Amino acid sequence: MALTVSLDLSQGREGAFMSISFAPAQAGAVLDMYEAQVKSLQGQISVLQTRQSRTLAAGVVGVVLLAALLMAALEGQRFILVALAAPLIGTAWALRSFLRDRRVSTQLAHRESFYERGIERMRESWRGKGSTGLEFARDNHLYQADLDILGEGSLFESICTTRSEVGAERLASYLLDPTALEEARARQEAVKELRDATALREQIALLGKYQFQNCDGKHLREWLSLPILKVHSGVSILLAVSSAISLMLGVCGFATLFAWARIAPVSIPFLVVQAVIGLALMRPVRLRLKMLLALGGDVVVLRQGAGLIERQQFHSARLRQLVERLRLQDAAATIRALERLLAAVERREDFILYAFGLWLAVGTQLVLAVERWRAAHQRDFEDWVDAWAEFEALNALACYAFEHPDHVFPELLDGSARFEAEGLCHPLLPRDRGVGNDVALNDLTAFYVISGSNMAGKSTFLRAIGLNAILASAGAPVRAVRARMTVFNVCASICIADSLVEGKSRFLAEVERLRESIRATEGGRPVLFLIDEILGGTNSRDRRIAAESAIGALVAGGAVGALSTHDLALIEIAENPRLRGVNLHMQSEDSELPLAFDYRVKPGILLQTNALAIVRMMGIRID
Repeated sequence: MALTVSLDLSQGREGAFMSISFAPAQAGAVLDMYEAQVKSLQGQISVLQTRQSRTLAAGVVGVVLLAALLMAALEGQRFILVALAAPLIGTAWALRSFLRDRRVSTQLAHRESFYERGIERMRESWRGKGSTGLEFARDNHLYQADLDILGEGSLFESICTTRSEVGAERLASYLLDPTALEEARARQEAVKELRDATALREQIALLGKYQFQNCDGKHLREWLSLPILKVHSGVSILLAVSSAISLMLGVCGFATLFAWARIAPVSIPFLVVQAVIGLALMRPVRLRLKMLLALGGDVVVLRQGAGLIERQQFHSARLRQLVERLRLQDAAATIRALERLLAAVERREDFILYAFGLWLAVGTQLVLAVERWRAAHQRDFEDWVDAWAEFEALNALACYAFEHPDHVFPELLDGSARFEAEGLCHPLLPRDRGVGNDVALNDLTAFYVISGSNMAGKSTFLRAIGLNAILASAGAPVRAVRARMTVFNVCASICIADSLVEGKSRFLAEVERLRESIRATEGGRPVLFLIDEILGGTNSRDRRIAAESAIGALVAGGAVGALSTHDLALIEIAENPRLRGVNLHMQSEDSELPLAFDYRVKPGILLQTNALAIVRMMGIRID
């Protein structure tokens, strides 16, 4: 990485705002490792496929030979029966070897897919190929849309490598919900420990029988929200005894041990008992059967994930706590019992077994068994799901940290609002395009007023501050050379627009956002505000007065932040010594090339504009 300037973060109001350009550093080593893994796995898969082809050919030969010998035996050549053993054993061995190699080949393919997705992320081609997280969006959120937290090409999509939906949901909450300092520190410690655990992430990618299986939060919540079906234990016993007797009588009838005429009178009372119980419980049983059919794969992933965590040895307090929550309650083994019941529910749906299941009221009995399990373990189960979701979110952040070795973990500070960083860069910009800027918002400098030319990078600079603050509170590294900051409640007003549906103008929507931001300072936590073109829907005089009042209220509440503007009248806000603001600007250095920006933040106010130059460049005559 090219680094030309260092910054003393204890400087005063007019500190040096030199910039640092980023170039790929250790990221190339991560990409090389991923590509080497893919090449190795492809080689192993090729070997297995060749072996599978040979095994399949051997199996076909064995079947043909076996068929020929059987035909010879049927024609009276009894001595041939002795020779059947060899092709029979050979065919069985070939089938066993083929199935084993296919299982291993599938696992290798899953591992290959895991590393190929990593290569896409390292090559900056991940946009539009992952989870957008839009299903976790919050209404009227203070920065969700402004900072591109969710959606295609968002921060969430760049980070989300979770295996399950509950993990993705927890990751979204990390990025959207304010947190306390100690919580952020605990997350950061856990992420640091998991950062290099690529083998563990690879094992997580192999959970479940199929790659599309996950732990779906929606299905689990719907199932767990149902009231437990409470049935007297005597009913379950009666149903089990009745079904067992019906089964024995049926076996006796099909085995011709007794005539059906003698069996029928004995069977009818038991069938009536099953029918009465089944009809009484039909509606709640059907509802639960439908839900249980959707839960099978989710529970498999959860059980395997719980078992994987239980086997780990961690040092960070948060990870040790997660292991203990699962290990002390023997989560994996307990969930295994539920998994078997769900597997039986799924098998009941097989065409051949369905009628058999109806005869013996298998569906009702399985639902009652699952409800007994839920009555005994629901609270623990919810805790295990929560622990798995937490681990997945931390592991996704750790993967992000591993794949961004040029990012740094910020020092998380207690006390008054502070955001100080060297070479801070927008985390969603490609590695070869990011330009870093130094930031020092603290007790000496409460806010920046950033004036600048069109497309000079003002909004990107605001988003860079906000996104890195969000990453820090989530426990992830930030895109900077060095950084230290408090854990913020972030409030942003960058892309607010008119709403025809709600009948709001942009100006009204922005005033409401400012009001919510000021209210956030009353909560006792540090607030970071980021405002692009503050109150742009009114005249310059009213705009300056209202903007100064809003910024004054934010600063009085202990907040720090930045606002950008094209209106040079607003630079007066930073000149008020009571507010502790600093004027910065971004512009092209060449008046003849109005779009030749270096995207660097510079001290002082904007001395030239580029709007007219751009108009002329487009061929429009200006008198």
